[in-house]
Amino acid sequence: MTQLIASLAEISAPYDVLYCDLWGCLHNGKALFPEAVAALQAFRAKGGTVVLMTNAPRTRHSVKKRLDQMGLPEDAYDAIAASGDATQVAMLQGAAGRKLWHLGPGKDEDLFAIIPDWLQDQPPIERVELDEAEGIICTGPFDEFNETPEDYRGRFLSAKTRGLKMLCANPDLMVDFGETRIPCAGALAELYAEMGGEVLQFGKPFPPIYDLARSILAEKGLSYEPDAVLAIGDGVRTDIRGAQAEGIDALFVTGGLEATRFGADVAAPDAGLLDSWLASEDLHPRYAIGRLR
Repeated sequence: MTQLIASLAEISAPYDVLYCDLWGCLHNGKALFPEAVAALQAFRAKGGTVVLMTNAPRTRHSVKKRLDQMGLPEDAYDAIAASGDATQVAMLQGAAGRKLWHLGPGKDEDLFAIIPDWLQDQPPIERVELDEAEGIICTGPFDEFNETPEDYRGRFLSAKTRGLKMLCANPDLMVDFGETRIPCAGALAELYAEMGGEVLQFGKPFPPIYDLARSILAEKGLSYEPDAVLAIGDGVRTDIRGAQAEGIDALFVTGGLEATRFGADVAAPDAGLLDSWLASEDLHPRYAIGRLR
């Protein structure tokens, strides 16, 4: 049975590390949630380590730049593990070939521009049009506010017929940008896979991003058993299923993507509605909370 809690501090004592999602937990794409920021600061003040684990299809450098712009204090976290970083490694190592069609907006340019030192010796990636491509790297729709996955069905049919592999840099299906819900790369990847295309994914709930988080902690001289780690997130198919697969406890933030399922008060989800829905989805987070605080 999932335990419904009022604050992170109630249950944080047994944990040394938080894997904390960003969008829907710490911010809404436009502004930070002050209570969530304070919760992370309090956890670190007591000696805990916070890894911001995000399915953003960009490198940690770009993620940090955006968080700085939003005003996130440096004492709220220790490191960033981004799906974009995990995807970039596979891309530069040639997992989908060297000539790639980049399906995504210009804001994801850092995947091609900011190359880690240990990958500088890899042959260059050439971005080409779809008809010349050996593979696809998908970071989202070109126009995430006006397009849907169906807009790409024709191009995907051509790519699938040619056997092009897709690297998906963000397994999320959608996010809420303020009050607007927009599709992510995961929705495009889902359609491509349904059409018979081959897709490789690197963010939550897939292993590469958890391997990345552990390697980041190891670089800091830190190593933890799974029972010392708590994953926090609002994405049931990403954050919660990923935590279950990794054998770590999860705190489900109900007031994010699934907010409308659990009653009128987003900050105080109805326990009965929550339990019945989790059971129907075969989800078993140890804890749940309306908003991270």
